[in-house]
Amino acid sequence: MALKPTIYKARINLSDLDREVYDALNLTVAQHPSESLERMLVRVIAFCIQAQPDLNFTKGLSETNEPDLWVKTLDEQISLWCDVGEPSPERVKKASHQAKSVTVFSFNQKSDVWWQQNGSKIASLGAVVYQLNFDEITVLAQTVGRAIDWSVTITGQTAYIHTESQEVQVSWTQLT
Repeated sequence: MALKPTIYKARINLSDLDREVYDALNLTVAQHPSESLERMLVRVIAFCIQAQPDLNFTKGLSETNEPDLWVKTLDEQISLWCDVGEPSPERVKKASHQAKSVTVFSFNQKSDVWWQQNGSKIASLGAVVYQLNFDEITVLAQTVGRAIDWSVTITGQTAYIHTESQEVQVSWTQLT
């Protein structure tokens, strides 16, 4: 019998001060059985950073030909492709042919090595790459239950996340 995903319900009050995006998000997030809690949280943070109409989670790890997040137009064209992790340059190239805009959210301990090995190739493809602070993601993961209730304020390259138990800061660097 196949393992089932773990379902999280997230209620997020979002204030992106840089883009002047203010929204109340109600998200249902499925954590794939092979997905770490940290990776799932990066998908939620990426959703907040990219927040816009028609942004949706995809099947993610269950469907290798889809990104983690995307925006599709009414005629099914992909206007935004967002991957979480360290995709191969070939995957980013394929995404850049399918979507108007490609964004990658790298976050784990091997992120620096991945970027050293692939950064120039990925940068030449026009993708926007963010590297999130893994230690801060780990701290955030310690606060998470199945019901997520956050207030997120984004300014500069930092998300200030007020959880039910504490405040956590998650920062990132834009690599391209």
